[in-house]
Amino acid sequence: MSTQNKRSKKDPSQMRHGYTTGACAAAMTKAAFIGLATGTVPKEVTIYLPVGQYATFQVHSFEVNEQTVMCETIKDAGDDPDATHQARIQSTVKWQESPGIVIDGGVGIGRATKPGLPVAVGEAAINPVPRKMIHAVLEEGLMTYGIISGVKAVVSAPDGEELAKKTLNGRLGILGGISILGTRGTVVPFSSSAYMASIVQAISVAKETGCDHLVITTGGRSERFAMKQYPHLPEEAFIEMGDFVGFTLKHIAKKEIPNVSLVGMMGKFSKVAQGVMMVHSKSAPVSFEFLAAIAKKVGVKPLMLEEILQANTASQVGELLAGNDDFFEALCRNCCYFSLYHVKYPLNVSTTIYAMNGNCLGKAENINVLDESDWYRG
Repeated sequence: MSTQNKRSKKDPSQMRHGYTTGACAAAMTKAAFIGLATGTVPKEVTIYLPVGQYATFQVHSFEVNEQTVMCETIKDAGDDPDATHQARIQSTVKWQESPGIVIDGGVGIGRATKPGLPVAVGEAAINPVPRKMIHAVLEEGLMTYGIISGVKAVVSAPDGEELAKKTLNGRLGILGGISILGTRGTVVPFSSSAYMASIVQAISVAKETGCDHLVITTGGRSERFAMKQYPHLPEEAFIEMGDFVGFTLKHIAKKEIPNVSLVGMMGKFSKVAQGVMMVHSKSAPVSFEFLAAIAKKVGVKPLMLEEILQANTASQVGELLAGNDDFFEALCRNCCYFSLYHVKYPLNVSTTIYAMNGNCLGKAENINVLDESDWYRG
């Protein structure tokens, strides 16, 4: 069993919070600055986090030469299954002749190559809040020690390029490493905020790169099916929304992107067809009564209706009704109608449902008006 899986089995109420890459970078910048200004690198430093609390970080290693000081800490994500847990986060600080503060990314820190991100194209992927934190510790240091020359901090992550493969950075156009992130400074175990933030960023990138048609999927498998279905669309158009159907649709509407296609499988989309917009397995069970009602509406025989009611999973219902185009079209149309109802914005919505083996079970395309006579609301 992996370390990540061991961590995930703890009681959520007893889970330990960790710290963001942004907090680590700011702390190591402070430590390196102190080392540069005084000639002595501290063993630990304390910084004030955006969440409104102080935190102390250990300096695990450092390097000093005539021009620079580098300090490194090991990121502790607490009990969150974070891709950057135990990552080495470094900051190298040096004086510069011109006044002011310069912040940049070094080895293992990605750079933005697409518009729509919180940082400009060409800049190191150090997000606004971490950048502000780093700037604050440098500004405080200059004032504390009465230094009038300028200073530069370069944040690095020696293993960042490899770690970035476990993130959505490549899809977002952040190449060469990880991002320095965090709006709180702390990591809340199993919070959905990071995933939701990545959805918002992905939609922004798609908008800025000119996409007028987005394809939203519940996972990697359904995304692969979607890419085969829509081969003409660029990579930026495909967004893994996970369980956050309603959240994703609302942000697409907010960005005024006119066309959206939902692609997924029976389990989660049978919930969307009922109007459930958060489709995690714990948020709402599959309603076999609902599926049977849709089947009855399109003329499925009573004996089959009984089998649907006795099914164990939505996928089993999909197998029972494989080949019944009317049923799957009705289910897909319901997904489209509830999507329109949820956002209350004139989107052009399509839905496709796939079986686990990649067979297309059914679809409904280009729905943009709620048809009360066709819409089954249970």
